[in-house]
Amino acid sequence: MLTRYLNAVVAHDPKTLPFASNARFTEDTLEKKIGDGLWKTASGLGTFRQDMIDVRAGVAGTHVVMQENGMPILYQVRLRVIAGKISEIDTTVVRTREEGMIFRLEALKTASTAMNVTPDHSQRDTRDEMQRLALLYPAGLKVGSFVKVDAQFASDAYRLENGQLMAGPGCTFMPGCTNIKEQRLPTLSGIVARVAAIDEEQGIVWLRMSFGPGSLMGKEGTLMVWEMFKIYGGQIHAVEAFMKTAPLGTGFGWEYQQ
Repeated sequence: MLTRYLNAVVAHDPKTLPFASNARFTEDTLEKKIGDGLWKTASGLGTFRQDMIDVRAGVAGTHVVMQENGMPILYQVRLRVIAGKISEIDTTVVRTREEGMIFRLEALKTASTAMNVTPDHSQRDTRDEMQRLALLYPAGLKVGSFVKVDAQFASDAYRLENGQLMAGPGCTFMPGCTNIKEQRLPTLSGIVARVAAIDEEQGIVWLRMSFGPGSLMGKEGTLMVWEMFKIYGGQIHAVEAFMKTAPLGTGFGWEYQQ
């Protein structure tokens, strides 16, 4: 269904998709008519795509690089599919560094190996445990320390934000960033996090977050973030985010799990 949706957007043709009668579409948290927004300007698909599927919730999500009028952009899609019909479409479009604060599309050629490891049965954590481990991440940002909340990162865990390596082995973004757990963090006391979906088979938790005041390095506003956490064996192995700046007070546009 994700593939059909992306292809329909590029073709500017929503009529090819099975929508529920009450289907609702948002782009950048604003409700729009299906067929508006990027539907009118998308011109192709790039080579980067990272999917996740929450079978229990009927949610399919993806982070992709697309083309808009021939220029590469970041695109996030969340679909809710019930009885073969799409009832919810939630999307974010990031076109520039000004919109994303970080914009390294040249680094997003293919989906990462680490995010696409399929854990064997013995490595899989329960749904509740996966959620608990993922939520330690915003809890750490809230107090300014992953150490204080004892976030469970693997020794080689890394974080990508809009294509930029921000933590983990090989990171050069700032001193100390090679260790994701011990790196220096801002204290984002106003952060709000919700669980958008959990892929139990692949071990991916997808959080929807607003980082709140202080997240734009001195500028007023907030980072609105879609963040995937690769979790198995009781540890976070990879963190990959698409994010976009927004005014303070911007809501998610949808209700998610608490």
